[in-house]
Amino acid sequence: MQTEFSKEQNLLRDVVSRALRDKSPATAVREQMASDRGYDEAVWQELCGDAGLAGVHVPEAYDGAGGGAVELGIVAEEMGRTLFCGPWFASAVMAGSALLEAANEPERQALLPGIADGSTIATLVLDDLNGPAGVGGSIRAAGDGKLSGTAAMAVDAHVADLLLVAASGDTGGLGLHAVEGGAPGLGVEPLQVVDPTRKLSRVAFADVPARHVGDVTREALSRIWDRICSALAHEMIGGAQHLFETTVNYTKERYQFGRPIGSFQALKHRCADLLLEIEIARALTHHSARCLDAGEGEPYVASMAKAAAADACMSAARAGIQLRGGIGFTWENDTHLWFKRAKGSEVLFGTPAIHRERMMTMLEGAA
Repeated sequence: MQTEFSKEQNLLRDVVSRALRDKSPATAVREQMASDRGYDEAVWQELCGDAGLAGVHVPEAYDGAGGGAVELGIVAEEMGRTLFCGPWFASAVMAGSALLEAANEPERQALLPGIADGSTIATLVLDDLNGPAGVGGSIRAAGDGKLSGTAAMAVDAHVADLLLVAASGDTGGLGLHAVEGGAPGLGVEPLQVVDPTRKLSRVAFADVPARHVGDVTREALSRIWDRICSALAHEMIGGAQHLFETTVNYTKERYQFGRPIGSFQALKHRCADLLLEIEIARALTHHSARCLDAGEGEPYVASMAKAAAADACMSAARAGIQLRGGIGFTWENDTHLWFKRAKGSEVLFGTPAIHRERMMTMLEGAA
């Protein structure tokens, strides 16, 4: 199993980092999160078409770059660092993972190239975002292929050209169904959420015409969940690193009693503890991607990474505000933007407690 990043992977990180620093500064984040669509279409096409960021993990047979979970994690980490606003997570990570794991080969050939080059914005609609065991309880596919039911939350469904929906059928199994954006009977209601940089919507299906694109076994659903959670953990690690670096820099610049506050022993200890927590979570997160690519390792590692990354990111977010004396939560300071993303990501696809319970269930099952 790979233990270090290759030269090509480090080069990918450098390229993505430079592109996102240029295209996703805090000023652009503020503008895009206040817009209805939530992203800049020109930037999206540039990042997907020129840089190929949406297809970094898609096999070359489907016009992707041929990478895997490690490369996907590198991009996610840098996007978390810059708080990128756009449908990359919904389209590339969520929908892309679902197609790779559960779609029939002809549907992969038809749908993945558009996702890889950014010309198609897709999302994965699940009726339960707490864990794979609850998926399929609210959305059903009738014998004529039409979908009915409701998903309480879906990421970037308001801009999706294609919705991939996991729905239970008459026989009780799960199927993956493709729904065109704007299809008759489809209702997409934007939600007011804590994190305005990631748009969520309530999606309702009332006899919506859909195309069956594959069957979703419970094993495939678990693999989809692991890939999404691993990428989300990478994104949170990137956010935690940004919060840590900017907070340390602030403690060096802010003077009190004639000396920088970062020289106070209590703050040194706080930053040292935070660095240790982030590094442990980073190691777990990188290990989860390598296990996914290798197809071996601990089966629960993605849940472990999601829980650890969520805790580390929230610790960094709280410290970023507290060590700034509260100024970090003023609207003019950018720290609260990363705090809100950290809080939203903490509960998205399962809280740390849910993932630790899932991990223990897997351990008990193996024993």
